[in-house]
Amino acid sequence: MKRFTDRRTFIKTASAGVAGATLLGAARGMAAPSNRLVAAVMGVNSRGGVLATSFARAEGCEVAVICDVDERAISRSIKEVSEVGTGRVPKGVVDLREALDNPEIDILVIAAPDHWHAPAAIMALQAGKHVYVEKPCSYNPQEGELLVQAQARYNRVVQMGNQQRASMESAQVIDAINEGIIGRPYYGRAWYANTRGPIGRGKPAPVPDWLNYDLWQGPAPRVPYMDNRIHYNWHWFWHWGTGEICNNGTHEIDMCRWALGVDYPTKVTSAGGRYRYDDDWEFYDTQIASFEFEGNKTITWDGRSCNGRVVEGRGRGASIHGDHGTVVIDRNGYIVYDQDNREIWRRSRATGEATLDIRGGGGLTDRHIANMLRVIRDDVPQNSPIDEGHKSTLLCHLGNIAQETGRTLHCDPSNGHILGDDDAMKMWGRDYEPGWEVKV
Repeated sequence: MKRFTDRRTFIKTASAGVAGATLLGAARGMAAPSNRLVAAVMGVNSRGGVLATSFARAEGCEVAVICDVDERAISRSIKEVSEVGTGRVPKGVVDLREALDNPEIDILVIAAPDHWHAPAAIMALQAGKHVYVEKPCSYNPQEGELLVQAQARYNRVVQMGNQQRASMESAQVIDAINEGIIGRPYYGRAWYANTRGPIGRGKPAPVPDWLNYDLWQGPAPRVPYMDNRIHYNWHWFWHWGTGEICNNGTHEIDMCRWALGVDYPTKVTSAGGRYRYDDDWEFYDTQIASFEFEGNKTITWDGRSCNGRVVEGRGRGASIHGDHGTVVIDRNGYIVYDQDNREIWRRSRATGEATLDIRGGGGLTDRHIANMLRVIRDDVPQNSPIDEGHKSTLLCHLGNIAQETGRTLHCDPSNGHILGDDDAMKMWGRDYEPGWEVKV
């Protein structure tokens, strides 16, 4: 393996990489007006509202439909999109199927709750649409596999919202790692720290008049409405959510997997629990998950939802460790250290686009979207093909399964399937509401 022997060599190589990435980013921003793509956005509370405006202002794209089960969110998003887009006023719909039946729609953008991600994406592919789906790309491992199969079968572009894959700085330092800047990389540490409050104990309540609760549940088996789940707190319930490791860990675990060049694990362990509060939260506010791979490589996830003490001066990020040094990387850039812990190079985003806010993503979201649009039009390389997004999401699901079962999972390194543990494999898929079964 080639190794950068000094700072001067790395600076020269890194500068060339930035120049190339800048030119590529500029090329991906161009679009012919006659080749305009039309999007529908599903789920526009919080992150979905950001995606709606990002697609609306993207070169060569417009948003024609806003879809949400919350009538208030529809009105708000239509106003926001109308102000930043081409001047077109999107149509508001409650039922996704109405958007998919619209022949004008080229792309479905999905930011609904996690239990909707893969089912909606597969429905869109079957309707001939391209898909931008927020992370995690699936609610469980089986849905991720089905989504990959559907993309191959229907031959449409599917991009997961792991927008750090669009960062020039991240791509640059991954290239440098591959070239040997820290020697052989063997360990990646991913972390996220926050100080979330309690969600209390929910009580049965009437469904609000602004909410279509039946469509909100969609493919999930029906349960009564409770007053502490919608909108955001569904993340912490198994019936709809996937916990912090999928909610935020997908991003940093994806960076570690990219840097180490690994796919499926051989062994997964997890420790942690719901330690901070006694409430309805079903997942873990503290979790340390470990993923071992062939070739003597390991990734760990350090998730703390209720204790925001930072790591490496960052609330979220990843560190990649090799036999000649370490790289610390986040959305703002990276720092390279040698084996004696001396800083040898750093690069930060100088454009003011950087942000640690998961709901925004800053310029990285815009770049990630621009890349998808160019893939559709011009067949340029894709930042995050869905089979890659699935691999990173699968690690997060396996971390949850290991934690929930309390056992070490031994996995098939060719596909991630759990070996010799039928009880753990029962968590690979789920039951669906009759009529909403996911099929490819």
